[in-house]
Amino acid sequence: VSYTVLIGFLLVMLLVAHGSNWMHYLDETADTTANLITMCCCTLFLYAIIFIYSLFEDPEFVEHPSNSVLVFCTLTITLMVNYVLGKYVNVYLRPVGLFAMLCVFFFKRRQAVFFNVVFGVIMFTIDIYLREFQAFNPENGPLFSLIVCLVCGTISAFIASKVRTRIGLLLTGVATAVPTIVVVLLLKLPKYIKLGWIQIVSSVGFSALACIIASVLALALLPLLEIAFKRLTVFRLRELTSTSAPLLVRLREEAPGTFNHCLVVAHLAENCAIAIGENAEVARAAASYHDVGKLKQPDCFTENQSDYNVHDELMPELSADIIRSHAKDGYNLLKSAHLPDIICDVAREHHGTLPIKYFYAKATKISGVDANIKDYSYLGPTPQSKIAAIVMIADAAEAASRALQNRTPENVERVVRGIIEERMDLDQFTQCDITMKELTIIKQTIVDALTGVHHHRVEYPSIRFNREKLAVKEDGSGKEEK
Repeated sequence: VSYTVLIGFLLVMLLVAHGSNWMHYLDETADTTANLITMCCCTLFLYAIIFIYSLFEDPEFVEHPSNSVLVFCTLTITLMVNYVLGKYVNVYLRPVGLFAMLCVFFFKRRQAVFFNVVFGVIMFTIDIYLREFQAFNPENGPLFSLIVCLVCGTISAFIASKVRTRIGLLLTGVATAVPTIVVVLLLKLPKYIKLGWIQIVSSVGFSALACIIASVLALALLPLLEIAFKRLTVFRLRELTSTSAPLLVRLREEAPGTFNHCLVVAHLAENCAIAIGENAEVARAAASYHDVGKLKQPDCFTENQSDYNVHDELMPELSADIIRSHAKDGYNLLKSAHLPDIICDVAREHHGTLPIKYFYAKATKISGVDANIKDYSYLGPTPQSKIAAIVMIADAAEAASRALQNRTPENVERVVRGIIEERMDLDQFTQCDITMKELTIIKQTIVDALTGVHHHRVEYPSIRFNREKLAVKEDGSGKEEK
């Protein structure tokens, strides 16, 4: 339904933009009517190619209808912007790199490049059958348009895929302008021989300006598309992981121990995601918020306690219920804050259905018989994505490594290997399609990172310098020795 609506919207808008009295197409000549019908059919089939390509090359893409709606909506908007600017302002001012820039932030770079090819062919079809752009030479004008779309869009996709800041996106337009100018000069070289310098500067200037306009429009449209389709871009993820993000500010102020734990886990998760080819920005954001549910009762968690432990006065059943509730509480808190689904899901899944060993052992010791393991286990679900599995392992590894007295690489490796093996034995990774090779890479990545975080430091001498810059010895309590 959305596909049909968007196609209809595109065709109607093209006709409306073409002129106030567009009904003359149907009455003027058979040739004009045939051109219009051909253009509509070609556009329809080209839209369908995107869906067919995704259906066979990336079935997961088609499984989520919002993906198709987002592509078709973005394509329609971009075509209209290019058509209107080309018809009513200047044909060289068309921001042909806009569609590729938008797609590369929402989809894979390979998909963005393919979608841009389809976009270029659609623009080529419109140029041929509507015959609007008189700035082009009638013989090779539409072909010129096609080449500029393909070159500018492809270069934009490759450059923008490395961008991590909004100012970087603006600079993408500047960088794309250079090869675009070269293409324009080469393609129009025969015609420039007969033109004056004003026409040459005009075409080159508008072509360069079009690239910058594309980056500006991308900056304006990205937040709207992020909100409308609940999508994550690198810019949104950077904003979420900023220490000034509201929930992270609360975590830092109300649960400082948990906040510091989340920072280390985020560092580990990011490294692991890079190592196995997952989205590092998403992994870092998900890990940053994975324990946000502890905000409900921060004093009930060890990292936020000082000398007093509230669980000393509670029955193990109640303590276990408090501890395991932080996964669900985090999910609800993140949902109410309208954070992306992947971040909410990781908060709920990062403990899977693992047992809470400490309180299980405490209950068994009190009762004298083995307690019911289900009463002392997290409620799940188990990790549904590789990123959730990464956060599960990194979370446990960071906590366990803190308890080690001797953090040599061998000891850290033994602990991390035990964590992974235990979770495999308890079927925690059966729903996330993670491989043994990836788990091995994750293990080694975490060992290397934790060894760096908890590296050995030399013991500093017990002296300090006074105002006269003279060395003064101190005893163990920090007092000066006479």
